[in-house]
Amino acid sequence: MIDTHTHLHYNGRIPGEPVGISADQLVDTMNRNGIDRSVVLPIESPEVCTCLCMTETVIAAAYTYPERLVPLVHVDPRMPRADQVIRHFARNYDLVRGFGELVDGLSIDDERRQLIYATCQELGFPVIFYGSSYSSFDDVGLPRLEAMLQKYPELIIIGHGPRWWNAISADDDGSCGYPTTPVVEGGAADRLLQEYPNMYADISAGSGFNAMTRDPAFTQGFLERNWEKIMFATDYLRVGQELGQVRWMRETPMRDDQRAAIAEGNAKRVFKLE
Repeated sequence: MIDTHTHLHYNGRIPGEPVGISADQLVDTMNRNGIDRSVVLPIESPEVCTCLCMTETVIAAAYTYPERLVPLVHVDPRMPRADQVIRHFARNYDLVRGFGELVDGLSIDDERRQLIYATCQELGFPVIFYGSSYSSFDDVGLPRLEAMLQKYPELIIIGHGPRWWNAISADDDGSCGYPTTPVVEGGAADRLLQEYPNMYADISAGSGFNAMTRDPAFTQGFLERNWEKIMFATDYLRVGQELGQVRWMRETPMRDDQRAAIAEGNAKRVFKLE
């Protein structure tokens, strides 16, 4: 399996907040859960100060475990010359395979983000965003995201977070909780995955796991429609964190080709992994 959404050690700036994990601890967790490779996302935006981890830290870890860890690059879109920073990492570090995690306090279509999109489209880098109450703002129905899919058709955009995953249901009201009610067919996220070749999603974190388990009957049809767009992921942040997605990946009824695609095949294609 390839875990397409993990993190490494970060500075615990708030007293009482648990610290993150080292590269050694991440690889140990991978070994114990049958995960072959992990895509590691740096975070450099102040909205999540408890999770700060610089791109340089992630790249150094990946070169320590080049067969196991896949680094992404991240720079806050509000930073001057953000496009030049991305190009620097793409030019000098051949292991880098994408951009993320976009978790700043901007709307999904903010002009500063669009510089990120344009640069990553040119470089062939997929982009992972976190949709929540404080990041990647959009309206009900995700019209801003859809506009970006249309404007940057060669850019693979990977949806993540409660704002994205709640939109699989047609009764989504724009909140960012973890609903337990049955999913209503016709949600915006479901539609975007089907209509746009460049729209993907990972099932990481509580939001992704909740979306896949809140309504098993809906999930069966959702996977049938979108299995070539969905990627296994955990959002692993802390030592000892429960990884419900591992169990879900192994126990959820689906065809062998679907399981193989979600577990690793889609990730290999999106992140250009051998």
